Amino acid sequence: MARDIKQYLIFGVGRFGSALARKLSEDGHEVLAVDASDDRVRAIAPFVMQAIQMEASDEEGMGSLGIRNFDAVVVSIGDNMRNSILVTLMCKDMGARYLVAKATDESHARVLEKIGADRVVFPERDAGIRLARTISSPNARELMSLSGGFTLEDIQAPHAWVGHTLKQLDIRRKYNVSVILISRKGEDPISPNADTMINRDDELLVLGQREDVDIIEKLA
Repeated sequence: MARDIKQYLIFGVGRFGSALARKLSEDGHEVLAVDASDDRVRAIAPFVMQAIQMEASDEEGMGSLGIRNFDAVVVSIGDNMRNSILVTLMCKDMGARYLVAKATDESHARVLEKIGADRVVFPERDAGIRLARTISSPNARELMSLSGGFTLEDIQAPHAWVGHTLKQLDIRRKYNVSVILISRKGEDPISPNADTMINRDDELLVLGQREDVDIIEKLA
């Protein structure tokens, strides 16, 4: 079943924001990436619909983006808490439909929630949760439930997938899910591409509808 093409706006394309932007683009969605760094904008530009260099304080520039027209806006500014809060507040004031903001600590998260972020995420903390759940259970671990019936889970790679690339497995078309990250013992998490091969004992961070992810879980 084909997915509707959605439009996403991502502020901040460091490690987390760029991985998110690239994966959404690979899955056929339209992504506008915005960052204050020219180097980061140039690095992400080949992988997204459009990339723009813009300072967080540029309210006029932000107003020209048509924030209310995007299906979701993600504020992934991790190196400057003030800018993270400022951009989140402006996005809310400009009518963002669904606003996700990255937090660096609990105090930062409380502020983001108070000014209207629909969801606050902790990528570093969530990575720790994934590792803990990987150690404690061989089965699928649900990490978060998202809007629209989507869920984000960490599952053990099915045996039948081992030794095959994502392109060969054609996972998105066959199962209607996307593999966001691959975790391997002793290595940093991998943001996979079509040629990434599934290895034995890989842990896959999978995004999809609840019922579709359940099917993958049964294969593991």
